[in-house]
Amino acid sequence: MGRFLAIDLGSRRVGVAVSDGLGLTAQPLATLERRGGQKDLDAIGLLVRKHEIEGFVVGLPLNPDPRAGEAAEGKAARGARAFAARLAQAFALPVHLVDESFSTVEAESVLLEADLSRARRKQVVDRVAAAVILQRWLDDRR
Repeated sequence: MGRFLAIDLGSRRVGVAVSDGLGLTAQPLATLERRGGQKDLDAIGLLVRKHEIEGFVVGLPLNPDPRAGEAAEGKAARGARAFAARLAQAFALPVHLVDESFSTVEAESVLLEADLSRARRKQVVDRVAAAVILQRWLDDRR
């Protein structure tokens, strides 16, 4: 299957996770500070080369729309779609968009169970959320 890199895109930080070579498990990898545009892509490019990545999974933040009974896209989702398009263009690799609903909540729950300090949780929550997103995608593919 090859290795995939998951991205949980935030306004200040980018959580990154990577799959194993068999596409069974996701591991938190890094939390990158957003520096904007090409600098963000350059930082991701280093990880792509180091881990021999064959594709991306990008979290898509959807807002529940109570009127329609379905998820709606807001500004953050449009930003994630634009970032995904830049990834596809920059690396010529497949990009999969995945609903990231409640991934940060799930990540925080895991970190609380691990009894990490508040400061340590803040350092790693984005990369753990990326791992949650990636694991959901990997599980859905099986």
